[in-house]
Amino acid sequence: MYTREIQEKRPTPVKNGLPIQGTWTQAFEEVNLLDISNPYAFPLPRGIRSFRIKEWESFIIQDDKFCLLAQLSNLKFYRTARVIVYNRETKERLQYRKVIPGSGWRLPEGLYNASVDSSSYGFFFRIHSWLDTNRIMLELNIERTLTKPALTAHATFDLSAGKTTPMAVSLLFSQRQSMYAYKALTAVEGDLVFGGQYIHFNPSRTSGLFCDYKGHYPYRMRSTWCSGMGFDEENRRFGFALGVNQAKEPYSNNENALWIDGKLTPLPPVKITRNGGPESDWTIQDMEGMVDLVFTPKEYGRVSQNLIFSATELESPIGYFNGLLLNSEGEELPLRNVWGTSEKLYLRV
Repeated sequence: MYTREIQEKRPTPVKNGLPIQGTWTQAFEEVNLLDISNPYAFPLPRGIRSFRIKEWESFIIQDDKFCLLAQLSNLKFYRTARVIVYNRETKERLQYRKVIPGSGWRLPEGLYNASVDSSSYGFFFRIHSWLDTNRIMLELNIERTLTKPALTAHATFDLSAGKTTPMAVSLLFSQRQSMYAYKALTAVEGDLVFGGQYIHFNPSRTSGLFCDYKGHYPYRMRSTWCSGMGFDEENRRFGFALGVNQAKEPYSNNENALWIDGKLTPLPPVKITRNGGPESDWTIQDMEGMVDLVFTPKEYGRVSQNLIFSATELESPIGYFNGLLLNSEGEELPLRNVWGTSEKLYLRV
């Protein structure tokens, strides 16, 4: 059975000017990757080093009918805000996307008491993180366009519900370049209004996955993520988040996790394959027998952007998972048509 060392809480993932590698079950007080000394082959001014650090925060919220995805990214050359609403019954998908030139705001270095706003014409996105009170809040207000209705959303992630254990990792790309990720799955309460519809997210039937990322990512970044959530036959809340990236030594530490009833199981590295093309099934497996899943896309989204200094290729299907997961105690969790999302990203920036 795969196991991973859970390290003692520490204030930052940088020690004596070097990034450290590991897995924790509490957020860092501060994540400032500029504290890393000389992360590149040549000495660079602090401003240029800051420009190379990419960061984003994302939310996935699901109840029995709706899936809401929201992401705020700072890629330094530009910032992006992306919101997707998907109705599983009607197969309707709404996507809102805003690209803002320049670095502008920065996402907070800590999650215990911080906030960030992105406000541009017709598009407002705010994140409050209060881990000192076990809460993270999302606010959205998007004005109507010629082709899409107005959308308003308020959601609160309550990490005290079910005594959720989050996961924080620091992974190395090289001795002096690293990435950080914080993930937590918990109950969500809130409201969603769009197109004449009012949806209340009941925390007893609504789950959410919150993710916070920062990193000295390679100039050509390639990553794949899969996540799903639901309730098992005993009405226990569960969810999982799986990723494949360019970090070294993924067996000892990676960003893969499973939660059942709030309890965290760190999962081994996985391989994600698609043998039949972009819209075919995704196969997700490990070498330890703890992850054996098939993701079937039902609604496909793509973003393609090619500029002189940057290129983005993002595939973001919504669909369902079938297969089997195993927790740290050897308990099997069968998945039958469990809804979730996958993303495959190529980013040159």
